[in-house]
Amino acid sequence: MDFQGWPAEALEFYEGLVADNSRAYWQANKHVYERDVRAPMAALLADLEPEFGPGRIYRPYRDVRFSRDKSPYKDHIAATFERGGYVQLSARGLLAGNGMYVMDAAQLDRYRRAVADDVAGERLRAVLDQVASHDIEVGGHEVLKTAPRGYPRDHPRIELLRYKGLVAWRQWPVEPWLGTPEARDRVVEFLRASAPLNDWLATHVGWPET
Repeated sequence: MDFQGWPAEALEFYEGLVADNSRAYWQANKHVYERDVRAPMAALLADLEPEFGPGRIYRPYRDVRFSRDKSPYKDHIAATFERGGYVQLSARGLLAGNGMYVMDAAQLDRYRRAVADDVAGERLRAVLDQVASHDIEVGGHEVLKTAPRGYPRDHPRIELLRYKGLVAWRQWPVEPWLGTPEARDRVVEFLRASAPLNDWLATHVGWPET
């Protein structure tokens, strides 16, 4: 099935879930989730697989073991692509992301070394400017208040050194085009425009060691 967008029922499903995040609501509306939320997401991933690799849809259940919020279900559906990229739908609209949201200790060390290097660091700054020129937000998920240990506070790229993750993202509010193939086109446009950031991170930071 080719992706045709998410119907209004998908957004209504999440509006209802936000109001009543309970097993009773989920069980009564699971067919809506499967038909109007998950099936379009699976179709989107299938359409994008030739360019961005296989996609994986996250489970709709929250891990509440260590959370004060015991709501059992996520208020959004999300998926990632093998070659980088993230897409999410909720009652608030559509969101796409790219990059590394959180880095482990080894990744963070490699990232900071690359940022401190004049060639790699300035290349990253140019990449971020290029990505931002497409009306895409870029920044760190978590930011230190001061310079990381071993780096001077007056480093010319101190703002980048303080990041503990680096991502690009764009969020679109609910609009009629969400129910059309234009939603796919916007995700593709974002993934292509943010690919240089993903490439830099793959080259200089790499994936976690297993």
